[in-house]
Amino acid sequence: MFRDLLIHVGQTRDCPELREKIRKLRRTLVDACRHTSQLLLPQVRSAVADGIPADNPHFVLLFFIAQLFLRELAKCHRLVQVIPMDMSGYYDNRPGPSNLGNVISQILLCKQITPDFKQEELCSITKDSQDIRKMVQDMQEFMPRQENSTERNQALIGDDAGGQQWTMKNRSASFYKNMGSFCCICRPNYV
Repeated sequence: MFRDLLIHVGQTRDCPELREKIRKLRRTLVDACRHTSQLLLPQVRSAVADGIPADNPHFVLLFFIAQLFLRELAKCHRLVQVIPMDMSGYYDNRPGPSNLGNVISQILLCKQITPDFKQEELCSITKDSQDIRKMVQDMQEFMPRQENSTERNQALIGDDAGGQQWTMKNRSASFYKNMGSFCCICRPNYV
C-alpha cells in the first residue's frame, strides 16, 4: 500500500492529503515493524542461545519485508526531496493541538515561526530509515545462513564427476538429435 501511494507523488493525484496519508502510513509501518521485531527477536535470540537454528518463517519474512520497506523509504526520501509539496495551507485549515511551544517561541523571538514541512518530513524519513536499518542489522545475525557451495557451479557438477557427467549428457543428446533427421530421409518399404 505504501508503494501504491508513492506512485502517485508528482502525478495529477498528488496533493497535501496524499502526502499526509503517506506520512501516516509510513509512521504506522515503522511502528508495526518495530513492534513485530520486538516480539520475534527475543524468541529467536533465546532459540539460538539454546543451540536451536533460527528458522522461524515469520522472522525471515519480517527481515525481507523490512529490507523492502527500507528501499521504499529511500525512494520516499528522494521523492519528497525532488518534488516538494506546499503543506502550509493544509495544516492551517486543520484544528490542531494548542502548540503552546510555538506560541511561547513566537513571543520570545518576536517573529512568526513557519515550520518547514519539507525539511521536517525529510528528517522524519531519515530517522525512520535509520531505525529500520538498525532493526535489519540486528536481525541479520540471526538469519539462516546458506552454504557457500550452493551458489557455485561446482555444486551442480559434483566433486566426484569432475564435470564429465554433464558433457556426456550433451554428447548423447546431440547424437540423437542428428538421428532424427536421418530417420526422415529413409522411408520404410511398406508405405
